Amino acid sequence: MLDSCQNAQERWGGVHKLIDRWLQERKELVTAFRELRDAKPAFADKSLNGRFCEILVDYVSAWHFEIWEQLISEAKAFGDDSGVLKAQGIDEFIRLSTEQALQFNDHCSKGECTDPEHFAEELKKLGSKLRERFELEDGLIDALHTAHKENAAALA
Repeated sequence: MLDSCQNAQERWGGVHKLIDRWLQERKELVTAFRELRDAKPAFADKSLNGRFCEILVDYVSAWHFEIWEQLISEAKAFGDDSGVLKAQGIDEFIRLSTEQALQFNDHCSKGECTDPEHFAEELKKLGSKLRERFELEDGLIDALHTAHKENAAALA
């Protein structure tokens, strides 16, 4: 998961400061996830759990309130109807993964993360959903920025 995060930053780093900052948050999220997953027992480490949940909520929120808007605006500015359609196509999955992340956060913030087996299973499910989400986000960013880079070069 961390390797794909580093690859994404190499591909789009510098394209837009907002995306750069967001990709850095993703890297922090993956690191916090690994630390929490590897802690024994993970659910008992309130500091790691709290740090992970804070980064998780910030990351998924940034997509909806910053990144999504930027990508859609960029696609519309370049008349990229296929990019807008692709974005809309993954929006439902992104929203569902956000709900799952927020449910995980709510569950843990209420102190309900006390069963080690249940916690480990929920963390594993969340990790899998995040991995799928990262791939979709990367695909969308790649498709939009590749198309727009070519359009911007043609206008120059």
